[in-house]
Amino acid sequence: MSATLYDIPLRRLEGQSASLNDYRGKVMLIVNVASQCGLTPQYAGLEKLFEHYEDRGLVVLGFPCNDFGAQEPGSEAEIADFCQRNYGVRFPMFEKVEVNREGRHPLYRELVQAQPQARQAEGSQFADKLAQHGLTPKNPSDVMWNFEKFLVDREGKVIARFAPDVKPDDPALVAAIEAALG
Repeated sequence: MSATLYDIPLRRLEGQSASLNDYRGKVMLIVNVASQCGLTPQYAGLEKLFEHYEDRGLVVLGFPCNDFGAQEPGSEAEIADFCQRNYGVRFPMFEKVEVNREGRHPLYRELVQAQPQARQAEGSQFADKLAQHGLTPKNPSDVMWNFEKFLVDREGKVIARFAPDVKPDDPALVAAIEAALG
């Protein structure tokens, strides 16, 4: 991926300006998160991944998103409080972003363009469940739901994308992180 991924302006959950350049040289796991989703307990696993691999150069980056079933309605302060109180989240969190809509955040434009398809969990029925409820993404490359994961290597290249139901301790995700960390 070009250096542009590092240059995209972001805002931390606390309001200060940031960019992925702050994490240059690290392996990044970028996740669109939500506080009121059936997958919200993944916060615990994401924090565990971060704690386990932080010293080796992994950073988990959370991007709250209200695009799916309005499952992230809170303010930035409410989101921060929820994540800290319920899951002890220490990994960096950013302001709410749109990942699929007209106003898709430039970061997600780049991520989706680089990895148009998510790797499904073994034996996954997640896409079928979304379809049964009329929630299939409009475009095949769209982010499927909350907790989709993009893995970015130390050079800023998007190397993998995992479906929302791929849990943080899924062997395929852990193997991809281990390989990226080298």
